[in-house]
Amino acid sequence: MHDGTGWERTEPPAPVRIVHLGLGAFARAHLLWYTQGANEAGGAEQWGVAAFTGRSAAAAEPLARQDGRYTLLVRSPEGDAPTTIDALVAVHDGADADAWREYFRRPEVGVVTLTVTEAGYRRTSDGALDRHDPAVALDVERLRAGGDALTAPGRLVDGLRARREAGTGPIAIVSCDNLPDNGRVTRRVTLDLASAVDESLARWIEEDVAFVSTMVDRITPATTDADRAIVRKLTGREDRSPVVTEPFSEWVLDGEFPAGRPRWEVAGAQLVDDLEPYERRKLWLLNAGHSLLAYEGLARGLSTVAEAFADPDCRADLEQLWSEAADVLTLPVDDATAALRARFANARIEHRLAQIAKDGSVKLPVRVMAVAQQRATAGLPVGRAAAGVVAAWIQHLESVDASTSDPGAVDLAERLRGQGSSTRADLALDLVAPRLARKDVFARHVAEQLAVHRPAHPTLAGARP
Repeated sequence: MHDGTGWERTEPPAPVRIVHLGLGAFARAHLLWYTQGANEAGGAEQWGVAAFTGRSAAAAEPLARQDGRYTLLVRSPEGDAPTTIDALVAVHDGADADAWREYFRRPEVGVVTLTVTEAGYRRTSDGALDRHDPAVALDVERLRAGGDALTAPGRLVDGLRARREAGTGPIAIVSCDNLPDNGRVTRRVTLDLASAVDESLARWIEEDVAFVSTMVDRITPATTDADRAIVRKLTGREDRSPVVTEPFSEWVLDGEFPAGRPRWEVAGAQLVDDLEPYERRKLWLLNAGHSLLAYEGLARGLSTVAEAFADPDCRADLEQLWSEAADVLTLPVDDATAALRARFANARIEHRLAQIAKDGSVKLPVRVMAVAQQRATAGLPVGRAAAGVVAAWIQHLESVDASTSDPGAVDLAERLRGQGSSTRADLALDLVAPRLARKDVFARHVAEQLAVHRPAHPTLAGARP
């Protein structure tokens, strides 16, 4: 279906060979951009993507009216460059379980990708599927009865069961979410849920499904009405669902594709045998830096990464955080940090600090506490910059509604009230780093930072004064 305003396809779309879960802006700036680049490079196989929304049907509706096509607006300091993305050939409401299962049954579908955020994997602190999660428990019950699933692991199990029953062979599952070893994470929660539903299905998944780990990177801020107006001016078309992104993009993949894949490498992706060094460098430099700028910047009444990066105090803390991470990284960091400085300084990319600050209880263990653990293991001093990030996060929790900004820290936020600096530091570390080596030393540094940092003001957090 199209809306008659110039979005009609002039040529038949590529056949659906990838199914994607999580129709957000990042996937459309990253996965679909790489897939389009592979298609444009030519070759016998063209790869179209059918995407399903993760939570709401709202994202599917405007894209369906544009035949899945949309504008990717690449925003550099010099200006904006629009590109029409055609690789998305079908869009669906995530609740359309019949369509989801039908794609899995098709032998030409060889890859399933997902961007459901860290929280979407429904894990416990030790990485297992959280069987006590009400949505997970409901999925187990419904799948046993042959019904539809609600969670991302449940949907994967539902689709893979349909594929096994159809006898259409192996398939690759590719997580594009920002968490370490995301292929292993996806495999574990999928097998945990499959085992709870049907042990024979779990055995089939172990033998016939490949889980690919990836490292992804491309800053994709929320699209505004002003961005839509720019797209209209540059393209002459009304785009109901454009995506804004930065020029930089990175994708590193590690794993097997038993049913084939696009030639993503011609668009710049890297295929490697060991993903961990790349993951660590990105998480400990870019993502940790984002968390620091978010919590410290919001406390100063700033709104964007560029504003926080321009603040001398935030910048000094960021450089120290990078120095602490560089001590325990195995890949070179000079080029990476130089690129990050240019990216963070790009004021035309309005990457909102309030967006980055969400779900800190999930993000900090892999972005910040992992560096502290690695330094302790290497016999290096505990990082004071890392302790400052934890202190700033604690103060952020005390100024926001944790039920919406960080659901995993609701209980912590309640327990922090009225406590002294040392107790608050201990409580926070019990959540984000319960097994941290030299935890007492790190907690002391956090408490010291709590005593000297200006607390975030509820009326200023997320908005400039």
